[in-house]
Amino acid sequence: MAVTTTQTLRMVFKNQSGSNFTISLDNPRDNVTAAEIEAVMDLIISRNVFLTGGGALVSKQDVQIVDRTTNDLYDPA
Repeated sequence: MAVTTTQTLRMVFKNQSGSNFTISLDNPRDNVTAAEIEAVMDLIISRNVFLTGGGALVSKQDVQIVDRTTNDLYDPA
């Protein structure tokens, strides 16, 4: 049995049709700053890195670092 903790950086954008588009990155650097993330998001938008079904990404919507703890209760013999 083990307890594991993981982190995921979620960058949420709006595309041309107004829908959300999320990019998730596992295990972001511990000391990453909001300014660094926003700069990357601005670069993704300005360079049209991703084209979605709803068109190009046009704005930043949200940024989250999600912490998830998993407690494995069963360990097969």
